[in-house]
Amino acid sequence: MSDEIRINTFADLVCKKKPDIVYIPIRELYDFKDHPFKVLDDKKMMNLVESIKNDGVLVPGIVRPRNGEEGYEIISGHRRKHACELAGILSMSVIIKKLDDDQAILEMIRANLQREEILPSEKAFSYKMELEVLKRTAGRPSKENSCQVDTNFRADEELAKNYSESASTIQRYIRLTQLDTELLDMVDDKKIKFNPAVELSYLKKNEQQILLNEMEENAVVPSLAQAQQLKKLSQDRQYTRESVHAILVVAHVKERKITIKQDIIYRYFDPDISDDEIENIICSLLEKWKKKGAK
Repeated sequence: MSDEIRINTFADLVCKKKPDIVYIPIRELYDFKDHPFKVLDDKKMMNLVESIKNDGVLVPGIVRPRNGEEGYEIISGHRRKHACELAGILSMSVIIKKLDDDQAILEMIRANLQREEILPSEKAFSYKMELEVLKRTAGRPSKENSCQVDTNFRADEELAKNYSESASTIQRYIRLTQLDTELLDMVDDKKIKFNPAVELSYLKKNEQQILLNEMEENAVVPSLAQAQQLKKLSQDRQYTRESVHAILVVAHVKERKITIKQDIIYRYFDPDISDDEIENIICSLLEKWKKKGAK
């Protein structure tokens, strides 16, 4: 074998070398700060627990050393760690990587967004975090090019290249991060649709609380048209509990048109009396009836 062949073979081995998998005690694994992905004790979690009990952790987590502290920060594997805790397993297989904060955020987001089902809130905070990273790194000139970044750079358009969604859709998801936690949970639970939720995100925090109270007391959920009306009320500084009630509740009351047959009218009223007079008399009698407590 020639030296050239030896070198190429060694290079191939290095390139194909798999990262080392190690086992770390669960107590030494810490959640990623502001981790946007929910860890729920739902049916899928119970299935994962059973799988880990039977076969162990099939896909190692990804972690990085904590800066100046003991233990490791989880980049990918929060659900697996929780499942290990529920299964009574004391350690988990992981791959340790040395990453700075921005690299860790990008790896954490892209690893988790590969899941089949992603909640709207998870997308919202993930896109926001990744967008902030892109904005920061765009302002750092590379070693090869020390000039300033292109002034036409759009971070949201750059982010859209990584996903099958437009820049405007990504911005609309990011709007959801402005929602009250309770409202955002309703979006995740499909109680509030995505488009109305985006409109509601423009409401101030106290306005969102008024909305929540009205929704709870009257068992109503804003439609897209109503959400747009509420947004306009806020913009026009006319947002009050009464105005919200009028849009969500009063507008929902179905208009009723009751027709009294002509022979019944003639039974009680002279044919020459006007319609307005008849209406006034009926309303007057109904008021007296109401005051007597009739039901």
